[in-house]
Amino acid sequence: MERIIKTGVTWNGEGLTLAHYLAGRFTYRSLEEWAQRISAGEITVNGQLTAPDCTLKLHDVIEYRPGDIEEPPADLDCKVVYEDDSLLVIDKPGNLCVHPSGPYFKNTLWYLLKERFGDIHLVNRLDRETSGLLIAARDPKCAAKLAKMQNAVRKVYMVMVHGEMPEHISAKGFLFDDAGSNVRKKRKFAPGERPPAGALKIESSWTEISCLEQINGFSLAAAELKTGRMHQIRATMYSSGFPVVGDKLYGLDENLFLKLRTDSLTQEDKALLRLPCQALHSARLEFLHPESGEKLIFDSPCPEAWRSPALPDWQTKKIPDAL
Repeated sequence: MERIIKTGVTWNGEGLTLAHYLAGRFTYRSLEEWAQRISAGEITVNGQLTAPDCTLKLHDVIEYRPGDIEEPPADLDCKVVYEDDSLLVIDKPGNLCVHPSGPYFKNTLWYLLKERFGDIHLVNRLDRETSGLLIAARDPKCAAKLAKMQNAVRKVYMVMVHGEMPEHISAKGFLFDDAGSNVRKKRKFAPGERPPAGALKIESSWTEISCLEQINGFSLAAAELKTGRMHQIRATMYSSGFPVVGDKLYGLDENLFLKLRTDSLTQEDKALLRLPCQALHSARLEFLHPESGEKLIFDSPCPEAWRSPALPDWQTKKIPDAL
């Protein structure tokens, strides 16, 4: 399989030169390196070769075939826990992208499954550092049925957080951009029937969270998604005063996320994180099989990566039947 990166120019890229656009959008190469790639004929705009100083217009289509990107290492030990002619249920490790993104292509769940099963359609996704269960359809018909059923799929996560949280949190409210953050994609959660005044990119959000155990200033919780929003559990726990252990963005210090991107995390930073990946795990999926109607229930224990001398051993903790 050949990797082809295709991107369309939006309003924030209009007027930039091609080289400056690529250097800002794909930071794994410098401005000079991108200029060399363009001059070598590896990149086209609207199907045509061009120069590094070509000025981009709205809706221009840029295409790049990066055959020699060195991919960062990833944990490729994913497990197929259920398989039939229609669908797969996979248990994904932390530190594995679901879809190709940035420098990741072969080191992704999509690529691993495609190599083994041919065309597959990932129905739901997890963040790169989030481990656990997700569903893939083996044909477009099943994918369409599963997509329509997403609101009926019960998804319960295990999450380890800093602080001693209450017995239960019914987090019903809104997610929106965190205007006070230095990270553009970071979000905040606010409970209530109306979003905060001035909030941007607002989405309704609902998570039911039950504390399972507390020890030494940490809590283990089960979080059931009632809506499916980007960073929903992580942003909700952070905004509720219980940052996720090991989370570079929604943990104790968001600057660790910026340091991670520049590969400048120190040993002190890693000690603050306590874990190599964020402690968020897709632990239970319940849904009706789209073809047979059979009820399927899958459980996955907290990963081995959560084991640490400084943290409680909650690997065998079970998901409650109801939150």
